[in-house]
Amino acid sequence: MMRVLSLLFLSLFICAGTMAQRNDELIGNPLPQGWSEGEFFNQTMPPDDEWWKNFEDMVLDSLIVVACEKNYSVLVALENIKKAKAAWHKSQSGLMPDVGLNIGWQRAKTSGNTAQSLYKETWEGYYSVAASMKWQADIFGSIYMRAKAQKSLFMATEEEYNGVMVSLVANVAITYFSLREALAEMQVIRWNVESQREIMDIVVSRYDAGLASKLDVSQARSVYYSTMAKIPAMQATIDNYRNAMAVLLGIYPQELVGWLQEGYALPEYMEMLAVGVPAGLVRRRPDVRSAEREVEAYAALLGATKRDWFPQIYFSGTIGFASDELKRLPRHESLTWEIAPSISWAAFSGNERVNATREARATLDASILSFNNTVLTAIQEVENAMSLYKSSISQIVSLREAVNQNQETLTLSFELYKQGLTEFQNVLDAQRSLLEYQNYLVQAHGSSLIYLVKLYEALGGGW
Repeated sequence: MMRVLSLLFLSLFICAGTMAQRNDELIGNPLPQGWSEGEFFNQTMPPDDEWWKNFEDMVLDSLIVVACEKNYSVLVALENIKKAKAAWHKSQSGLMPDVGLNIGWQRAKTSGNTAQSLYKETWEGYYSVAASMKWQADIFGSIYMRAKAQKSLFMATEEEYNGVMVSLVANVAITYFSLREALAEMQVIRWNVESQREIMDIVVSRYDAGLASKLDVSQARSVYYSTMAKIPAMQATIDNYRNAMAVLLGIYPQELVGWLQEGYALPEYMEMLAVGVPAGLVRRRPDVRSAEREVEAYAALLGATKRDWFPQIYFSGTIGFASDELKRLPRHESLTWEIAPSISWAAFSGNERVNATREARATLDASILSFNNTVLTAIQEVENAMSLYKSSISQIVSLREAVNQNQETLTLSFELYKQGLTEFQNVLDAQRSLLEYQNYLVQAHGSSLIYLVKLYEALGGGW
């Protein structure tokens, strides 16, 4: 008997491998050509891919280290990976047999007032110990394909985690540079307040000496106080960026009170970067890779629905001992066993399996379309970031010259005003223009850094 069972199991395993291979050929490869992993899929992610260190800013480096350790979105992404991994291993358990152990004692009394008992009560009782096994032989690969789908979904969650890390690092850098930009704008405002206060004092002195009109004094004070009024709004902007940074770091905003005060200049980083072919580089992006993993998962699920059409083969059995006396339980004559192979084949299921296959195919087609859209969106983001970064550098060069010229205009107009050779209105116009263009320059400088960060993010990290 054991020899027959061994041959039966061996034949089933050989058949399983053959049929699984045949059904793989039946399903074919639903993925477009060129989707296999290649050189663009060797992406390393934060903190290994430390592209932000190109800015040579130790404060930014420290912030990113803290964010990668404490940010709650990262922690949630890690838990999602654990959940997906558990689901994958759970699906793999279907390939293994279920084994159980039953130990029991039974005592029963039969009524003596029934014809079946011949009007004589009887007592029955015995001890038992038995091991049971039930196993679905995955000959046609249905369970295997579902486990393969769960593995692809698990890999997709890993890519989602990588995407969270890339996005987090980019958001920390963007928030940091936005804060530095706001602090630089605050410096510009305070510098102009001081400059305008000095001019206002001179105009008041000239008015007291009868060399200027009261209109000049009023206009000088108007410009001074209007510039002063910009300080509270800019301080609120600075506080908002600090609060946003606290959330990214996974800490309370109170812990950043007083952090990074005025006096920090924006990094002088303006380089034209060669990033290669965006269409190839975007395939390193975690969202693109995650979408590809989802396509693989839905392709496997489609294969599983096709294999559900084949019969399902089960093996179940028990082996153990039973005896009415405990001391006789382990004896050879107390041995009991049972083996019960079975085949289940649903000949008709109300088109359930037909519609399940149709649903799986539609889901796969939708995931392929979603993948293509993700790639197009990624290329758009890269092109936009490259264009904005290049234009911002050109803008900075022009604005620097504009600031220099406005500074000279203010100096010359005020000297001419003191000599009585021009109206005070020219000085007022020069003051307003200088403040405006200084702010434009700071904003353009901050924007160029932010556009560069977005370019890194659009490319899925460094390159």
